[in-house]
Amino acid sequence: MAYGGQEFCVYKEMIAMRERGHYLEAVCQPKAELATRLREAGFTVHTVKMYGALNFFRCVAFVRRLVRRGRFDVVNTHSRCDTVRGAIAARLGGAPLIVRTRHLAKPINSLYAYTWLPHRVIAVSHYVYRQLMDRGARPQSVATIHSPVVLPQVNEQASVRQELGLSSDALVVGCVAVMRAEKGHGDLIDAFHRISTTFPQAHLVLVGEGMPVYALLRKQVAELGLESRVHFMGRRQDIGDVLNALDVFALPTHREALGTAFIEAAAMGLPVVGTNVGGVPETMQADVTGLLVPPRDPAALAAALERLLADPELRKRMGAAGREWICGQGLFSAERAAGLVEDAYSRWLGELRGPARNQADLA
Repeated sequence: MAYGGQEFCVYKEMIAMRERGHYLEAVCQPKAELATRLREAGFTVHTVKMYGALNFFRCVAFVRRLVRRGRFDVVNTHSRCDTVRGAIAARLGGAPLIVRTRHLAKPINSLYAYTWLPHRVIAVSHYVYRQLMDRGARPQSVATIHSPVVLPQVNEQASVRQELGLSSDALVVGCVAVMRAEKGHGDLIDAFHRISTTFPQAHLVLVGEGMPVYALLRKQVAELGLESRVHFMGRRQDIGDVLNALDVFALPTHREALGTAFIEAAAMGLPVVGTNVGGVPETMQADVTGLLVPPRDPAALAAALERLLADPELRKRMGAAGREWICGQGLFSAERAAGLVEDAYSRWLGELRGPARNQADLA
């Protein structure tokens, strides 16, 4: 129902696949923000309630009819709920290929949603791929395709710094992430407090929402006496403008399948500070485009922030290296991701039903 990294990944991938000539439809829950955005982008979107015993059977029947009527080549699910319902429906509807994309870094408790229900799996990072291998998945049934990133748009007339009342010489550390405990916002506030005296012109900008963590973070900031220097901006649509106002991007997440926020920040020319967990190391070149620190370690995080804030040339060099690595090579572009997804679909369809249809037949 929310609109986070997983939903944005689906959105970007669908648009990129459509631009390559494929036809796509989506099934979402009613009132899901993803459904609204996809409709606005011109896609056919079906909605059906998925939770509850009665809705389970209704959802399976609905998707089964949809698959049969549309004669889709591929049904791609993205989480446990839609995999259990959608994959069962797709099998009953005779879909040639059912794919599960795993976006999570949480431990895998059972493989049935990755082996028995879908035919194949897409892992959004090498870290997630290793998780699947460690649980016993077959290597030939899993492909690693990094989540795509689209460069945020920037309004040259906008000024987030001016909006916040920051002086021209302010040093701004920023974080853009949904406010969940595992994202490590509390560690970031702790680290910022440790360097606040050394850098009296420094400010921390937090973009995102999520209760009850938001309230806890506001309380932490008040107790540390940082209310004038830590800015809560809530949820923003102008992420490009926010990133454009920063000197350093930092997200001390405790767990992450990939971490597209780091990629977006680097693409905007920012040095990034992340934790050495999950797929985060895959989003940067350590000590070249950004710095990696241990998770749940505010002291190490403070040291990394201090190193960057004290050295404008280092910030500039890392930012330029990150922009070149992301934008210059197109490693995480939506176009590249769509091409890899297309190749995986074609290969898997060939394995499952023979070479009767070639790549141009995909829908």
